[in-house]
Amino acid sequence: MDIHLLAIGTKMPKWVEDGYAEYAKRLGRDCNLQLREIPSPRRSNSQDSATVTRLEGELLLAAVPKGAFVIALDEHGKLQSTESIAQKCQLLNENSKTVALLIGGADGLSSQVLEQCNEKWSLSKLTFPHAMVRVIVAEQIYRAISLLNNHPYHRA
Repeated sequence: MDIHLLAIGTKMPKWVEDGYAEYAKRLGRDCNLQLREIPSPRRSNSQDSATVTRLEGELLLAAVPKGAFVIALDEHGKLQSTESIAQKCQLLNENSKTVALLIGGADGLSSQVLEQCNEKWSLSKLTFPHAMVRVIVAEQIYRAISLLNNHPYHRA
């Protein structure tokens, strides 16, 4: 299974890079998780957050692989459990789907992006820094694949 994690923002703190890399490495051959960092457009005094979010959205959508099943990570999306993520991974893998998970910038995702996604997921009722979401998603993908493979990592 190929999963593309498309995220606005570059130059993340080392702990974010290390956390993401650890879980992506653990996936091994079971899942190909690829992070693509997309630079946020430069902000100017004349741009409001809606303009920046729209520009970021255009960059995210342009980076989505052709034919991918697109999932927006959004606070207003459907709340997910590890089990529901595992079920979705299994279904998408059985249908040979490439997956694109979209992480917006500090102001979230534009309505244009949300309208073009196949699904919208919420990871929690809590609000997380967008950099931390990379680590959380990588861990949850690893946990979901572990669950599907009856690996003892997931003990719930």
